[in-house]
Amino acid sequence: MNIRLYNAHILTMEKGRNIFRGEVWIKDEKIVYVPDEEELAHEMKGEGLPELHWDKEIDCEGNLLMPGFKNAHTHSAMTLMRSLADDMPLDKWLNEKIFPAEAKLTPEDIYQFVKLAILEYLSSGITSIFDMYLVPEATAMACQEMGMRCVLVSGLNDFTSSIEQTEEEFVKWNQKKSLISYKLGCHAEYTCSRELLIKLSGLAHKYRAPVYMHMSETSKEVRDCVNKYGMTPAVFMDSLGMFDFGGGAYHCVHFTNEDMDVFRRRRLHVITNPGSNAKLASGVAPIKDFLDKKIPVALGTDGAASNNCLDMFREMFLVAGLSNLREMDAASVDAMEILRMATVNGAKAMGLSKADVLAKGKLADIIMIDLQQPNMQPIHNMDKNIVYSGSKSNIKMTIINGKILYKNGEYFVGEKPSDIYKTCEMIARRIFEARE
Repeated sequence: MNIRLYNAHILTMEKGRNIFRGEVWIKDEKIVYVPDEEELAHEMKGEGLPELHWDKEIDCEGNLLMPGFKNAHTHSAMTLMRSLADDMPLDKWLNEKIFPAEAKLTPEDIYQFVKLAILEYLSSGITSIFDMYLVPEATAMACQEMGMRCVLVSGLNDFTSSIEQTEEEFVKWNQKKSLISYKLGCHAEYTCSRELLIKLSGLAHKYRAPVYMHMSETSKEVRDCVNKYGMTPAVFMDSLGMFDFGGGAYHCVHFTNEDMDVFRRRRLHVITNPGSNAKLASGVAPIKDFLDKKIPVALGTDGAASNNCLDMFREMFLVAGLSNLREMDAASVDAMEILRMATVNGAKAMGLSKADVLAKGKLADIIMIDLQQPNMQPIHNMDKNIVYSGSKSNIKMTIINGKILYKNGEYFVGEKPSDIYKTCEMIARRIFEARE
């Protein structure tokens, strides 16, 4: 389908290109032209424009087009446990509430609750997710059917998966021209034996592939690792050769200078989750230190059981607010840097180099921000408005792979939201009534 988006403000997220008035042209799944008004007028005079027959032309009415948000850490199917286990520290939250509920999940349950999460992603302007959860096949099926771009990451651990399964999934889901891709990973140091981690490192070397995991989320996790191995999680993983081909980690709240040196030297990605870390009282990540050391930072929501919403606007604001409090510096992180975390940096962390900015040849993963709402007025500075006063209510349209999946409150995913809600409610009743 050929789509013309015109009469828009455009934030491409390319370095050195400020917000401008112009158009975005889409052919099938890719962007073919992103001119400003002056360039467009010049090309029209010279008849140098690409010839396209438009299937759809959309007047953006002066609203803002930008790359979709990249949710670089989530557990989509944990929408099942939204508000189930609130007001608890992480270890009790996991062992007393989350793990018992997960033990009752079937692949069909996971598939249905991923669909629920996708509805929330689309209405929040999220066009790609980096998802770690049980039964990746179920997550992939839901994303494929509803059009969500998904990077699966292995949640390898001693209890629910194996190195053989991880390798099989890695080979299966890394096909060209697919909405689904796959990264090697493990749940965390504390859920994996040393022997299993050595095997994962071997797999990373076999495929020359990056590795991702939860890391240093709580001070207890770090203390336990030091007591067990004499090293922090980052240093321990590096000692196993885990990061010889890159990768990164989620949370990274309790990092030492030595940990940061590992991440800088290996060019690893920090994926911060401020909402989850604040709610579970895990701590505040040293974002300014990461940026000062040139360590790339991406942004994720974590799962809906610990956050409890899948909202990148809230995460962006929390990155700024919590970092400023931690540093006692109201300018510790610039708003444009936070937007990069939520878009470009997330794409790089997820290996989505074709979905980072709005430019010719890039994938058409685009969102429209409604500027005609009171929280966006007056328009002194659009990028700062998005970070500091933006809301998921400002998402007017979400396009993934050149397909409009959400527009003006309506979903185009092949299924009624009410049917998804009903199915998920029935599953939740079955699981929790049986548990009680």
